[in-house]
Amino acid sequence: MKKLKRKRKKFSKLDIAVSIIMTFLVVVIIIPFWNAIVISFSTNEAYINNRFSLWPSEFTLGNYVAILSRGKGLLTAYGNTIWVSFIGTLGGMVVMTCAAYGFSRRFPGRRVLFMISIFSMYFGGGVVPTYLNLKNLNLLNTFTGVIMLTLVSVSHIILLMKGFEAVPKELEEAAMIDGANDLDIFRIVMIPLNKPTLATITLFTFVSLWNDWYWPMLTLTDNNKLLLQVYVRNIIKAADSMTTGLAASDSAINMSFSMGIQMATILVVIVPVMCIYPFVQKHFVKGMYVGSVKM
Repeated sequence: MKKLKRKRKKFSKLDIAVSIIMTFLVVVIIIPFWNAIVISFSTNEAYINNRFSLWPSEFTLGNYVAILSRGKGLLTAYGNTIWVSFIGTLGGMVVMTCAAYGFSRRFPGRRVLFMISIFSMYFGGGVVPTYLNLKNLNLLNTFTGVIMLTLVSVSHIILLMKGFEAVPKELEEAAMIDGANDLDIFRIVMIPLNKPTLATITLFTFVSLWNDWYWPMLTLTDNNKLLLQVYVRNIIKAADSMTTGLAASDSAINMSFSMGIQMATILVVIVPVMCIYPFVQKHFVKGMYVGSVKM
């Protein structure tokens, strides 16, 4: 018997061109990130002599020691951010999922409410009115106020709504024949069939809350309630000045250098998100195809 020859996969010119372009983009993305890691482990002299290198010529942990030696400030900011991100993501997913399921059903006034929601995507209330509303509701300097401002995303509601609408009607009818009501259909049919979409939006919501700094900076004035992004902003500003603010009261920061502290701080902040992403990556990829094919 003749041995069967394995067929080699032929790559077209388009495949080769796409591979080259994607490889180039990956390198462009990885090099700055790797350079940030190298700078965070470099001494001041090494950074001045060579601002770009693939490996720290003078390895040091001084920048990380300077950040971690600030007492409980970083740990407090981490705890506050984890709490706000977790509660905000949980509450936001409950509100947005229920709203999306409601919009996927037909009821009187549905179109009007949906158009009002769409309108809010393009026209906000403004910074000053929002701040005054928080003040009148006694929500300034509270985590509740920060969470409420990021509780709902209309774009996420639309994605979830499209996912619910893509579920075959036959499944709903079969569940109704078995005696299921709307709540049972939502819990037993809709949620399991839209797990990829829910995982994707959960990731987006968590990252949005984790990276939020503008409203926390405006509304949270208590140092014990600082979120991580605001804390990082204060450290970077202090490292830039080296003579005022936080740097003036912290000898550890004065002993280090500005760029090293900035890079080390950025890496400390993004590590948790980088650790979470691999666990939801498969759901994230599936969720990106929401609405492109019928279920």
